[in-house]
Amino acid sequence: MKPTEKQLRQQVLDVGKRMSAQGFVAATDGNISTRLPSGLLLVTPSGVPKGELKDEDLVVVDDKGNKRFGRLKPTSEFRMHLKIYKFRPDVQAVVHAHPPISTGFACAGIPLDQPIATEVILQLGKVPLAPYGTPGTPELPETLMCCIRDHNAMLMANHGAVSYGKDLKQAWGRMETVEQFAKIMLVTKVLGQQKALSDTDVAKIVAARASYFG
Repeated sequence: MKPTEKQLRQQVLDVGKRMSAQGFVAATDGNISTRLPSGLLLVTPSGVPKGELKDEDLVVVDDKGNKRFGRLKPTSEFRMHLKIYKFRPDVQAVVHAHPPISTGFACAGIPLDQPIATEVILQLGKVPLAPYGTPGTPELPETLMCCIRDHNAMLMANHGAVSYGKDLKQAWGRMETVEQFAKIMLVTKVLGQQKALSDTDVAKIVAARASYFG
């Protein structure tokens, strides 16, 4: 059974609280969206800390980004969300945040695409690095086109990370996995070495993905 609009609104608020509590955003950073049963999109507003969001703060936009309902302005990054929904019709939710370790890799120009952690391969796969685009402008979503179709999360150069999935639970879980992987990668760099899995081992993990996630 698909969630109702009321349930989806609560899910957005819950993800906003988690995002703030886990230090994935500061001040009014980050944005969240999900597709409503009507086909319209529910998005977080501009200028409100994610941990302080209330139901009445949320904004409904159409697939062109036009505001349909809500008293506040939609997130300035709504174009990025629209681009992902357009080219990934399977996606029902998008999360954008600035988790510090992942964002550090994004600022260093280092993708998280090394096959070293089984759970990351199983749940997410590679996390590529999209080129830089000016935040809040039409330029930004265009820079993501290199990665949208073939990946479920990506780093955004000098900016942060974005993840998406079949629902908010999956989209948020993928963001958590991105940051967890960044922490693991940072430890391997401190230790001075990495031991990558073989192509054969990676293929086995990818093949097993269906039995875990369908």
